[in-house]
Amino acid sequence: MTAAAASTGEGHHRRNGQAAQAALVDPLIARRAPGDPPWDVYLTGTVFLDIIFTGLDSAPVRGTESWARGMGSSPGGVANMATALARLGLRTSLAAAFGDDHYGEYCWDALEQGEGIDLGPSRTVPGWHSPVTVSMAYEGERTMVSHGHEPPPEEPAPDCPPPARAAVASLTPGTRAPWIAQAAARGTRVFADVGWDDTGAWDLAGLADLRYCEAFLPNAEEAMRYTRADCPRAAAHALTDRVPLAVVTLGAEGAYAVDGRTGETAEVPAIAVEALDPTGAGDVFVAGFVTGTLADWPLADRLAFAGLTAALSVQEFGGSLSAPGWAEIAAWWRKVQSVEGQDPEALRRYAFLEGLLPREETSPWPLRRAVPTIGFGRSA
Repeated sequence: MTAAAASTGEGHHRRNGQAAQAALVDPLIARRAPGDPPWDVYLTGTVFLDIIFTGLDSAPVRGTESWARGMGSSPGGVANMATALARLGLRTSLAAAFGDDHYGEYCWDALEQGEGIDLGPSRTVPGWHSPVTVSMAYEGERTMVSHGHEPPPEEPAPDCPPPARAAVASLTPGTRAPWIAQAAARGTRVFADVGWDDTGAWDLAGLADLRYCEAFLPNAEEAMRYTRADCPRAAAHALTDRVPLAVVTLGAEGAYAVDGRTGETAEVPAIAVEALDPTGAGDVFVAGFVTGTLADWPLADRLAFAGLTAALSVQEFGGSLSAPGWAEIAAWWRKVQSVEGQDPEALRRYAFLEGLLPREETSPWPLRRAVPTIGFGRSA
């Protein structure tokens, strides 16, 4: 199935876009009740300013100058996940440190004013400059160079996370994050991913906070290394000894999931797209899966939706601001149904969207997109 022409944003850089899209679809409307937590999802981490170069023909070569045909700047790091969640209509709260430089001001404004993300637990740190990542996208992959300094340990201090339906945590081998256990103890459902283990140990015991998590979402290589399994599907089954729900992303093959509580399994193929920039696609996948889980969708539907949102995201610049909203998802669904010769089985896989999306065409809300230059053209 193709997702061509699915993106509806026009590169606008406007405020309050989140409020417009949130009114379009609330995926949890049937689950909301008096006394619910104020937030659907809580997360904490480091916000980077991402500077992305695209349209490179190859990797930069030492001693030469490379020119990129495209460039964008946007909030990155944990902002990728926060924005993806907010654009899917989830009430999102983020705890992060922001520098008091122009980069920090831009990222704060983009997240709070542009996306409607709660930054109540976040802080601006005087004299601390914003971390920066330069990402170069070519041949469907990316190479990144980052620079930054650790903020003062008390900025922010997520020791008492706010009440939320769910939290997303990035696990670090050999390191505990006390807020994860605290959140789980108050009933928050914790979804975890993990980065590459630079120590080379790949020891599941080193992921001590995994015991507090409901779901673990590594990629295939990470899952196989942690479990010593010879295929990602076997790795997913092995992971359910440690966590109730294991979801393993398989790259171009899609994703595979096992619910260890029920024995249910699901596998959904990927949507073939031409990737402009894969930055943040993994975060968007997790956001889509969290959305479907909180809405109590069947496991296969959750995988399909997560894969769809990730596929739409790679067709735009940047990590956070490439995340799709419901208007883009609706545009994609209308588009694929109009393609002659479309595989009926593929259409049936995404038929669950019919009950979610507006029946009539709605004008797309003005998505904020990654912009080449920061510092002019700001609307009041």
